[in-house]
Amino acid sequence: MGTGKHILIVEDDVHIAELLQLHLRDEGYTVTHAADGDEGLRLLDQGSWDALVLDLMLPGVDGLELCKRARMLGRYIPIIITSARSSEVHRILGLELGADDYLAKPFSVLELVARIRALLRRTEALLKDSRAQAGELTLGDLTLDPVSRTVTLSGRHIELTPREFDLLYFFARHPERVFSRLELLNDVWGYRHEGYEHTVNTHINRLRSKLELDPSSPRHIVTVWGRGYKFARPETGSS
Repeated sequence: MGTGKHILIVEDDVHIAELLQLHLRDEGYTVTHAADGDEGLRLLDQGSWDALVLDLMLPGVDGLELCKRARMLGRYIPIIITSARSSEVHRILGLELGADDYLAKPFSVLELVARIRALLRRTEALLKDSRAQAGELTLGDLTLDPVSRTVTLSGRHIELTPREFDLLYFFARHPERVFSRLELLNDVWGYRHEGYEHTVNTHINRLRSKLELDPSSPRHIVTVWGRGYKFARPETGSS
């Protein structure tokens, strides 16, 4: 039975692309493949996609540019970047431009499929949640709008990537509740994989750099040593 979900793969490695198409179609997804960045850009602009899988190193337009263009569209699309570039710099750059996830080659095709499935499931859940709670969420000087996915701090707009927004919104909806990194992976990213807790650390550090006057002494997202992280209520403060 088909899922009704359409996935665009932009990948110049024919072998990887064929494997991905095979496994994703087995899951019931409709899959379209572009072998270079120029074709990927054309399809991105013409289609209505539910998820994108983008290689960084592509003939023509590269994956980072495609990611940036996708985030300029009015509709939010989950994006996973794959690349032989496994350095921290490239991973963070991809996340900064709006990617939801990053896998370095060589990777397990089954893991990538699982992450796509988790991203789609999480996106649907967040959309339903946003519709159910269409009003703004305000805690102290911080205001989040789940419909427009915008954040303001003391009246100043804060530019967040999609995953940073998801993480902050999740925290803000559960003030003072402590979450472990594995719990955050499961609840925000939609999967629970040992060894990927560093992804949570990276996003929290980036959120702090954007929200806190002093990221080394945060007052919004604070560390509870030995347990995890929590969003501190404005009146309680933190050190």
